[in-house]
Amino acid sequence: MSRALARHPVPPFLKLRSTVCDDGYWMGRLDHKDWLAPNEVLKVFVNIRDTSLINSVFKKACSRRDYKPSEALYSLMIDRLACARRFSDVEELLSKARTEKLRFSDEFFYRLIKMYGNVAEHPQKAMDTLFAMPGYNCWPSTKTFNYVLHMLVCKRQYEVVHEVYSSAPRLGVTLDTCSFNILVKGLCQYGKFDEAISLLHEMPKQGCQPNATTYSTFMHFLCQRSQVDKAFELFERMRKQDIAADTVVYNILISGLCRDERVTEAFDLFKSMTSEGCCPNSGTYQVIYVLGS
Repeated sequence: MSRALARHPVPPFLKLRSTVCDDGYWMGRLDHKDWLAPNEVLKVFVNIRDTSLINSVFKKACSRRDYKPSEALYSLMIDRLACARRFSDVEELLSKARTEKLRFSDEFFYRLIKMYGNVAEHPQKAMDTLFAMPGYNCWPSTKTFNYVLHMLVCKRQYEVVHEVYSSAPRLGVTLDTCSFNILVKGLCQYGKFDEAISLLHEMPKQGCQPNATTYSTFMHFLCQRSQVDKAFELFERMRKQDIAADTVVYNILISGLCRDERVTEAFDLFKSMTSEGCCPNSGTYQVIYVLGS
C-alpha cells in the first residue's frame, strides 16, 4: 500500500533563513539526539548553501528514526534543486518516492509540472508527470490538466495537445470551458479552424458551455484573415445564446473593421458597445484614436 505524506504547509522560506552560512553546522543539526520538529528539518534544507549536498542531507534526515519526510520537504528540495538546474537530482528524489510508494497531493504535482514546463523547459517531462500521477494514487485536477494543455499550446506543440486532451477520461479529469478554450486557441493557431469550430458542438456533450473567451478566439482568427463578416456571424450567434460580449470581443471586431477600412461601421460598433454596458479600455481607445487621426 502507498503511504500518504504529512502535508504540513510550507512556511515562508524567509522566516527560516539564518545568518549561519556553514553547511557543516546545518548538516550537524541532523546528528542531534534530541527530537527534531518538522520545521527544524525544513530549516536545515532552507539554509544548506551547496545544493549538491541536498540529496545526501536528505538521506541523512531519512535515517533518523524520529523523522518521516513530509510533502513540504519534498516541495522545498525540488524547488531548490530546480532553481540550481539540478534536474537529475530531482529525478533521483522522485525515484525514491516512487520506490517507497509515497503519495503526493495534486498541488505538489502542479508545482512539479510547472517546474518542468517553466524552469527546465522540458514539456515532455511535464506531460509524462501528468500521466504518471495515478501511479502515486493522485488524480490530476482540472487545473493541473489545463496547465499542461496551455503549456503545450504556448510552446506550439500542437501534435501532442490532442494526446493530452484524449487522456482526460482515463486520468479522471472533468473538462471545463477553460479546457476547451485552450484547445480552440491551439487549433486556431495551428490553422485548423474547422476542427476548432466543431468543439462548439462537443462542449455541451461534456457539460460545458462556450463563453466570450471561446468566441473571441474564433473572431480573432477570422479578423486576422480579413473574414470580418464571418466573425460577425459568430457575434450574432453569441447573442442568440445569451452570451454577453466583453471588451475583448468588441476590440477584436472594431480592429477587424478598421483593418478592412470600414471606419463608419467601426465607430457605430464603438457606440453600441457603450450602450450595451460594455466599458471600453485602453486598447479600444487606441483603435478609435487611430481612426480619428
